[in-house]
Amino acid sequence: MAGENAFQVEGVVVSALSNGTWRVELANGHQVVAFAPARVKAAAAGLAPGHKVKLQMSPYDLSEGRIISETKSN
Repeated sequence: MAGENAFQVEGVVVSALSNGTWRVELANGHQVVAFAPARVKAAAAGLAPGHKVKLQMSPYDLSEGRIISETKSN
């Protein structure tokens, strides 16, 4: 997924699933399953419904994404 075709989107965590995955709703209403790689797993452990996150997604599989960071909400 770390290829040159990957793009970034923002979404809101809807629910926490098992095995360190979360269901995230994007701005267009679609829901995807997101996971956190090892380098952000410690920061992502505190994610709860309502938190805004930045995802990296592949254009080849739009049903899942990688959590890059938690965005600050003003």
